[in-house]
Amino acid sequence: MSGQASQNIVASTWTKHFTPPEKLPAAADVVIIGGGIVGVSTAWFLARQGVNVVLCEKGHIAGEQSGRNWGWVRVQGRDRREVPMMLESQRIWASLADDIGEDVGFTRGGCYFTANTSKELKSFEAWVDIARDYDIPTRLINAVELKQHVRGAAIDWAGAMYTESDGRAEPHKATPALARAAERAGATILSSCAVRGLETSAGAVSAVVCEHGTIKTSTVLCAAGAWTSMFCRSLGIDVPQLRVRGTVCRTAPCENVLDGNVFDERLGIRRREDGGYTVAHGSVLEHPVTPASFRYFFKFLPALMQELKIVNLTFGREFVDEWQTPKVWALDRPSPFEETRVLNPEPTPSVLKGIRQNLDAIFPQLANTPIVETWAGMIESSPDVVPIIDAVEQLRGFHIATGFSGHGFGIGPGAGKAIAGMLSGQDSGIDISALRLSRFFDGSPIRPQATI
Repeated sequence: MSGQASQNIVASTWTKHFTPPEKLPAAADVVIIGGGIVGVSTAWFLARQGVNVVLCEKGHIAGEQSGRNWGWVRVQGRDRREVPMMLESQRIWASLADDIGEDVGFTRGGCYFTANTSKELKSFEAWVDIARDYDIPTRLINAVELKQHVRGAAIDWAGAMYTESDGRAEPHKATPALARAAERAGATILSSCAVRGLETSAGAVSAVVCEHGTIKTSTVLCAAGAWTSMFCRSLGIDVPQLRVRGTVCRTAPCENVLDGNVFDERLGIRRREDGGYTVAHGSVLEHPVTPASFRYFFKFLPALMQELKIVNLTFGREFVDEWQTPKVWALDRPSPFEETRVLNPEPTPSVLKGIRQNLDAIFPQLANTPIVETWAGMIESSPDVVPIIDAVEQLRGFHIATGFSGHGFGIGPGAGKAIAGMLSGQDSGIDISALRLSRFFDGSPIRPQATI
């Protein structure tokens, strides 16, 4: 095994030493809570506008799901409400390395949703119609053409839905590189700096209270991923959100059997920049049942029914941990965010076994290729599986960006541009009105149009 393959490349984003800031800025125009790709992208765009922005991350930049995802940058199959933002995000990804002067591993290689039957292939036509509305180069391809793109597969697929313009990037590189670019543009990026809560005045934000001190501000964005709902609940703000655990692995460099991203009911796989593959199970997601599962059951019921075949409910320590976590806490003492600086779930052995079996069955030529790293991440999902991006009416100056439902990495730069526009008042050209928080409380039907 090569030295490069034997290193825990992906885990490099969350296994570093914690380095608290030497000092905190006294004030900022905007404070962002959360150092995932959405928060970091927002900081980058704001800094380029000349906004004094501070980002606070309780652990490491990209230490949670932004460093653990599949690395897909796809528009294919997305909910119509996400498409304009995702298209803008792809435009940003295409020039991002040049714009920031660092490699992020982005390349186009296409995205393939495979079909096992002609009926399944035909079912993709509905999304091809959506693609046509946005001039997205998506088409259905037959089995013969698919074999030209996906080489040596031992599965007789009926064909696939194919989007040539979709791509991929390397999560362990991209968000940290973007954070450094934001700093060069003037942003202040603070890791090992948990935000415990907010100070308010006359019903508006006046400061954020961090473990290392207080930063005066009138504008706050909570982009804390799987922690957003908990933080908002401590402020009396209800944000429906649940967590889903995904187990992922990567192989050593090996034979090139595909250049893009392939999603099958047995396997999600994409080529890596290092010559290996990032691989996940195509039909297993795990939801650790917690008190929030019962609190938001009816809001998530449509999504659960849609994903019934692939979501496994698990019962374990997560229920007790959430049950014992206080709803509110004193801001002058350590908060839950300091107790768990990095949400680092263990990969599920049975899922890893299934990945190995499915990889070997679909690509026999990779059967002797070792899996050199495994990990898991917690995906935060909204009830309709699209983001929540909004100003919170109950508290002036407070905004949220969460519920990206496994789509956050690819859509992150576009979301950052849209959110920066929301915070600064500059028109980003991206309509986010359909992503308002109130859609879950005003009687609007909850209808998931895509999957996690």
